Amino acid sequence: MGINITFSKTTRKAQDTAVIVVYSDKKLNNQAADLDKKTGGFIKQALKNHGKFSGKNGETLALSLPEKSPFTQALLLGLGDASMLTPIKAEEAGGKLYMTLKQAGAENVTLFVDGHTKLKTVNEAELAAHIGNGIKLRSYTFDHYKSKKKDTKSALKSITVTTPPQAKAASLFKTLSSVSEGTFLARDLVNEPPNTLHPPHFAKTLQSELKPLGVEVKILDEKEMKKLGMGAILAVGMGSDQPPRMVIMRWKGNKNDKSAPVAFVGKGVTFDTGGISIKPAGGMDEMKMDMGGAAAVCGLMKSLALRKSKANVIGIVGLAENMPSAKAYRPGDIVKSLSGKTIEVLNTDAEGRLVLADCLTYVQKTYKPRMIIDLATLTGAMMVALGHEYCGSFVNDNSLWEKMEKASAISGEKLWRMPLDPLWKQEMESATADLQNLGKTRYAGACTAAGFLEHFIEGKTPWAHMDIAGTAWRKSDKPTSPRFGTGFGVRVLDRLVADNYEKK
Repeated sequence: MGINITFSKTTRKAQDTAVIVVYSDKKLNNQAADLDKKTGGFIKQALKNHGKFSGKNGETLALSLPEKSPFTQALLLGLGDASMLTPIKAEEAGGKLYMTLKQAGAENVTLFVDGHTKLKTVNEAELAAHIGNGIKLRSYTFDHYKSKKKDTKSALKSITVTTPPQAKAASLFKTLSSVSEGTFLARDLVNEPPNTLHPPHFAKTLQSELKPLGVEVKILDEKEMKKLGMGAILAVGMGSDQPPRMVIMRWKGNKNDKSAPVAFVGKGVTFDTGGISIKPAGGMDEMKMDMGGAAAVCGLMKSLALRKSKANVIGIVGLAENMPSAKAYRPGDIVKSLSGKTIEVLNTDAEGRLVLADCLTYVQKTYKPRMIIDLATLTGAMMVALGHEYCGSFVNDNSLWEKMEKASAISGEKLWRMPLDPLWKQEMESATADLQNLGKTRYAGACTAAGFLEHFIEGKTPWAHMDIAGTAWRKSDKPTSPRFGTGFGVRVLDRLVADNYEKK
């Protein structure tokens, strides 16, 4: 059960905790000054006495208020230099506030959000909405498999954000919240155990999650994929008792728009042992997250539906389990993809690109999209290059990259453009088949993987490949995301669609 976050112009009764935003100048503005009067100047005096509290972004100071105060306790939330405050920093402050409120035992909270004359890149309504969204993003938990739930008697129940532009803040928060719900779906999918989230179950989950929201969902089973000639994804799933699936999701947000849709493709390897080219045992449990690209696409589709996006969007995910068995595909095999191109398998642990190959071909042949972006936890090489902070992005169109870069800056999900050189595309050509699924050397593995995928992009279709290997899953917390599944990709791609592909 999530926190109830609402917006109001006035203070509501029966709230135990007050949160007051404080900028680096430590002046109490408007609502905060009124509350200070009701406490007999207690808050101002506390600011003077606690010299170590500087008001920097995300910093908090807990105060026990006098008996006659309207609240039991107060928290001062630092927002830093008002002129430097951005929506992303506001969300980070909200995320840190959530953790402090939990530790303080707060149940029902009033959050006083006042603006500042020096605000530049965020107005008062946006500030309130983004702090609220930061709280929501950080409140995510994944405890479905806990036999004993934590005691919720003193859990944080409600937050009333009190701000003068209440209506505007509430409207903006509703949109942000829709995108956060999509992010939560992506996180849930990544966090699910692989014995539960195998390909058939994944596909059914998408039906139950998305169809009620108005998203068209079509599932191709192994028989249909075989009939169509999807030899690449079928090869990956051969070794498993759980057959592969391809799920096509369609959101028609503007039925009057007859132009081609935009398309997003996700790799959904629900568990990756490496197949016959088996991985080391250490850390193999993390390979349940090898469907992070598919999770992001699914989360994006939910976000678009919840906020009633005016765009026409196709989402396709290829779902397979890469297992070693007597039925598994082998190094040395040659498989035929849906495109007709043959692929020599040099390593069965380079399976994600085979899954994507058939998905990319299917979406182009069936829907003729004007733009395609694929997402995949594709290579360890990308993690070596960029770690967990940036997603390496290979883009064949400068205009598309400019749009992605702007969406990245607004959403806070960091993208970094990687080189897409013709030499890496050429390196993926095989001596015995059309292509091979591994580069000819151990170097530039993320780049050669992108070069392989480029072989499946038809004509001059604008295309981007996002290697989210380092960003889909983290072992440490961030201000707006607990550890493990991050839902990376949902927010940046929703922003991309909103700013560039919606009919206003």
